[in-house]
Amino acid sequence: MLIIENVIWLLVLIGVMILIHELGHYWAARFFDVKVDIFSFGFGPRLFGIRRGETDFRFSAILFGGYVKMAGENPGDPAANDPRSFLAKPRWQRLIIAFAGPAMNVVLAVGLLTGLFMVRFQKPSGVDGPAVIGHVLPNTPAAQAGIRAGDRVLEFDGIKNPVWQDVVMKELASAKKTVAITVERRGQRIQTSITPVLDERLGMGVAGWVEEAEIQIGAVTSGMPAEKAGLKPGDVLLSVDGTPIRSRFKLQEIIRASGGKPVTLETVRNKQRRSVVVHPQKTLIEGKELWMIGVEPAQRFVEVRLSFPEALKHSVSQNLKTAALIYRFLVGLVERRMSARSLEGPIRIAQISGEAARQGLSTFIALMSMVSLNLAIFNLLPIPILDGGVILLLLIEMLLRRDLSLPVKEAVFKLGFVFLMAVVVFVLYNDLSKILPAG
Repeated sequence: MLIIENVIWLLVLIGVMILIHELGHYWAARFFDVKVDIFSFGFGPRLFGIRRGETDFRFSAILFGGYVKMAGENPGDPAANDPRSFLAKPRWQRLIIAFAGPAMNVVLAVGLLTGLFMVRFQKPSGVDGPAVIGHVLPNTPAAQAGIRAGDRVLEFDGIKNPVWQDVVMKELASAKKTVAITVERRGQRIQTSITPVLDERLGMGVAGWVEEAEIQIGAVTSGMPAEKAGLKPGDVLLSVDGTPIRSRFKLQEIIRASGGKPVTLETVRNKQRRSVVVHPQKTLIEGKELWMIGVEPAQRFVEVRLSFPEALKHSVSQNLKTAALIYRFLVGLVERRMSARSLEGPIRIAQISGEAARQGLSTFIALMSMVSLNLAIFNLLPIPILDGGVILLLLIEMLLRRDLSLPVKEAVFKLGFVFLMAVVVFVLYNDLSKILPAG
């Protein structure tokens, strides 16, 4: 049942992406008076549809994808001599038609986040403040670089006075790359460098640090000491035995080192400060006995609503940062610093879609925005049969001031198709390797 639900949400997600993307091509083609023969959801044999004017709007058998078929679109097409065919139009018009699909996906990504931020914008408390290290994990690049909890990041890889999101974006894209960092510690400026390692599960760089932030209880385990002591989800954690809690790892570190002795937690609930004594108990976790109290610490989020100008500004900024991260990830793949294992195929996207939908509409909309931006960037890659490949060929022809020969175009498109099929096979294998048990 869960699998069916995931597939349904995947079809909703992909359906919106296809509609917006192909509408971009369709509207641009109609604007330049190009005849559109087919507007299809999916590939393969036609299932059903309706004809409006000269266009067949149809649903096809393989629903994962879609296309707009324009008259005279492919080299050697008999309709190429029609003055309303795609190839009969000036190259600059064809370039706009090819670009219109990805452009609409970018518009959708920005529009969805803008609307979401106007209705419900959840952000970590203190997210706009300076980037301060809350905890450094032992034996990690951050620890080896001499970074300590409480250090304020003054400069990271050329970005001065970054917020934490800037630090994370650079960290993720810098696997196996040495990055300069300047921190402030007790009034002193300290310059060092850090080389994030490749996290095989994420396929991106990790440094081994977390930001300093307000920590609250995300969940309480039934029957555990925290529940017995009256702690509840949403309680903000201030300190444990007088030690300030500014990261979820610090709480775990103190509890596990308690040896079972009672600990005193200072918390805030409904703006009222409370002091609670909790008795840790030994719990078996992944074959190890650890002292625990049964809470899931999480960074505290605050909910705000932004005006349209502020929401639009924040949405554009967020999408630009995400696009920059995707670009740096692709560069890292070429440089063999990043792992392609982080690429998600249809199986994993279905899982993620279902999980997002179950978490709520806002989470699903945020996912849709991110997928739309990823789709736009992927389609703009200079791979034949993708929009980016079409744009590249048109730019080459504009520079040469002549058409490429038909055999060259056919060879290029065949090569692009083979490459794309190889990518599909890889991401499917990648999805299955993440889901199926090893061995």
